Amino acid sequence: MNVTVIGAGLAGSECAWQLAQRGIQVELHEMKPEKMTPAHTTEYFAELCCSNSLRGAGLENAVGLLKEELRRLDSLILQCADATRVEAGGALAVDRHGFARLVTEKVRSHPNITVIPGEVTEIPEGEVIIASGPLTSDALAEKLQALLGEHSDLHFFDAAAPLVSAESVDMEHAWMGSRYDKGTDDYVNCPMNQEEYDAFWKELTTAQEAEVHGFEDSQVFEGCMPVEVMARRGHDTLLYGPLKSRGLDDPRTGRWPYAVVQLRRDNADGTVYNLVGFQTNLTFGEQKRVFHMVPGLENAEFFRYGVMHRNTFVDAPHVLDGTFAVPGTSVRLAGQITGTEGYMEAVATGLLAALNTYAEAIEAEPVELPRVGALGALVGYATDPATVGYQPMHVNFGLVPPLEDGKRRSKRDRYQAYADRALTALDAYLATRPDLFGGDRS
Repeated sequence: MNVTVIGAGLAGSECAWQLAQRGIQVELHEMKPEKMTPAHTTEYFAELCCSNSLRGAGLENAVGLLKEELRRLDSLILQCADATRVEAGGALAVDRHGFARLVTEKVRSHPNITVIPGEVTEIPEGEVIIASGPLTSDALAEKLQALLGEHSDLHFFDAAAPLVSAESVDMEHAWMGSRYDKGTDDYVNCPMNQEEYDAFWKELTTAQEAEVHGFEDSQVFEGCMPVEVMARRGHDTLLYGPLKSRGLDDPRTGRWPYAVVQLRRDNADGTVYNLVGFQTNLTFGEQKRVFHMVPGLENAEFFRYGVMHRNTFVDAPHVLDGTFAVPGTSVRLAGQITGTEGYMEAVATGLLAALNTYAEAIEAEPVELPRVGALGALVGYATDPATVGYQPMHVNFGLVPPLEDGKRRSKRDRYQAYADRALTALDAYLATRPDLFGGDRS
């Protein structure tokens, strides 16, 4: 059996790898570097555009649970992420280029994967998995829309944060530390007093934005909102978002500042940092002017300015079945184009699309992961035809069914109980599917 996978992002790379590990011959099509998107800058597979953080690592949050589930499903992306991890407190962050380079090396060297460069403008015959991402090229998007019909023309906008040189940050005004001293001192913290914040907020809310066709504030995804859009919601909005100071004791005063801008390491060497929560659509000149107002960043050297781009996704609950297949066709979708928002969520859909394609090939039952788990609950949300007004969503514990024992628990203990229940159920399910998960697949 041969399978065509279109797109070598997080979902496509995971998908191709899982199929190849099971003996399937894969043709992996990737248009980079022949044709680049507005958000990509390298030729590597699985390039991270928005942030180098894969979000929370602990089991007390849903994305941390999702990571552990993916590890137990032998995810290539999690293997590479763990191997290229950089310290980021309670989050799993990676060396951006080291991670993408490792994924690329693994995928390209697999004997069952043939990488074919160039843009795909037609949906091929045979078994196809489209993992072309939210930046799907216009030509392929048109063919996909024709295949899906009225439910395919959906989109939102998201943005990426700037990257700065670590050595250009003035540490006379900033300090290293993590919120509530959790973990090691992994973040650069740039404090602001009220006067500094007021001036910064005023300039941020009135700064000139880059023109993006069709963009309005109402069309941004909440999880990747430009900082200037957030600021326009009110003077104090940032103080409860990316600039909140709670838990950050300034060593010079012993108190929480009025506001804090945090920078997180973007590579293993610690030479590049990104501005946490500073996704933006400001013009490059305005980014330099306004962000230089932050104490400690007055002379910051920008390696990359923030950018905004349009993302495309389908109305998954009404065009895909529970295996991410388009009913009546040999096409499956995977990744952010399905509307599952987030790096790990993209990986998860790529892995499931591969498993279900393989299950179909060997005439086995489709994969039905327990709905008490993060991945099972995410699939349930994304493919439930009763869903109305489908919008991109990160995995969260609000998607899983409540605990049934009736015990009163703190929020942290409740989330831990969710995780314990999920992993027990997943292990039990995997034991029933030696057809998909048995044998040596190292």
